[in-house]
Amino acid sequence: MASALIDINQVGQAGMDAMGRGDAVLARTQFQLIIDAGQADAQVWLAMVLACQAQGDAVAFEQAVDQVLAQDPRNLRAALMKADSLAARGDKRGAISFYALVSGLSPDDLTRLPPQMIGEITRARAILEALNVGIYDDLRAGLVSRGYQPDGSSPRFDEALALLSGEKQRYVSTPRSFFFPGLANIQFFPRQMFPWIEALEAATDDITAELMGLMQGENVFAPYIEAETNRPTNTADPMLNNTDWSACYLWRGGAVVPQIAARCPNTMAALKHLPLEQVAGRAPFVLFSKLAPGARIEPHTGFHNTRLVCHLPLIVPPGCVLRVGNETREWVRGKVWAFDDTIEHEAHNASGETRVVLIFNVWRPELTMEERGLVASLMEGIDRL
Repeated sequence: MASALIDINQVGQAGMDAMGRGDAVLARTQFQLIIDAGQADAQVWLAMVLACQAQGDAVAFEQAVDQVLAQDPRNLRAALMKADSLAARGDKRGAISFYALVSGLSPDDLTRLPPQMIGEITRARAILEALNVGIYDDLRAGLVSRGYQPDGSSPRFDEALALLSGEKQRYVSTPRSFFFPGLANIQFFPRQMFPWIEALEAATDDITAELMGLMQGENVFAPYIEAETNRPTNTADPMLNNTDWSACYLWRGGAVVPQIAARCPNTMAALKHLPLEQVAGRAPFVLFSKLAPGARIEPHTGFHNTRLVCHLPLIVPPGCVLRVGNETREWVRGKVWAFDDTIEHEAHNASGETRVVLIFNVWRPELTMEERGLVASLMEGIDRL
């Protein structure tokens, strides 16, 4: 039978006064009176936590912490105490769940907390990182003992393990306009999916020679991102009308640019048998892309996931990289890669020289001929409307 109602404020204050004097025994007695009366809220239980902690009563301490969390599941002090308790007895997974709760606050949330609590959250984040690394190392060692080879087993499993550990972040296709479902979420595509790659790479020297001819004399490059009269202008884009990232087109809007194509017969021939994206008024889309020394293209995503963007590096000083999702690669002259540009990507020329690559789009290899035709018809219909 519950005790009679008591004056919570009076009894609670007596308990807090006792705590202030260092008398944890009396404080605990006072808080217990409120609990026995069935009038304890999360704050009373938190005060009981502190009294049990001061007495060194580990069992009662954790029981009181659980009561706080039962009434206030997101109580940061109680969650941190629970995490520390679980970590102390070796329950790493349990500790991680509570450290993650404490660590997941946004910067705005942190501004509303006292400095001491911010320090505790910083500590929780450091412990969480160390526990995650430790668990990852244990898992990895266990896998190796059962035959896993980090550099020789499934690359997809390698990535899954890195995502699980937090070593990598999960990126997904997020096209800005059109999403075709059922396509694999791949950042850089395996070379073996493209039987035409080696023949194109073999033409690297001939294509580079034609590029060098274009770069002599009159400037045939223009900013890659230019303001359009009939479209809104994003004045915040640092690459708007900026020659740090410039382009010279062989095909644009699905049509050959005759004055450039005529000067690049070997390049046009090398591209002739590729599965270039074909959409009237839009594609093929082929250009020489020039990135100035020190220039950076900020993270962004493409418009639709039915095509892949391909690069043939032609002039590539050291320190030029492309990040797609959580994978960063350095361009290597004459080595083609294909990537899904609807996955967040960015580029950086950290060198003191100009970088130039040939860029073109190809259909996703998973699409059937019927699907390619339907997508093209859809895009053309959108443009007509």
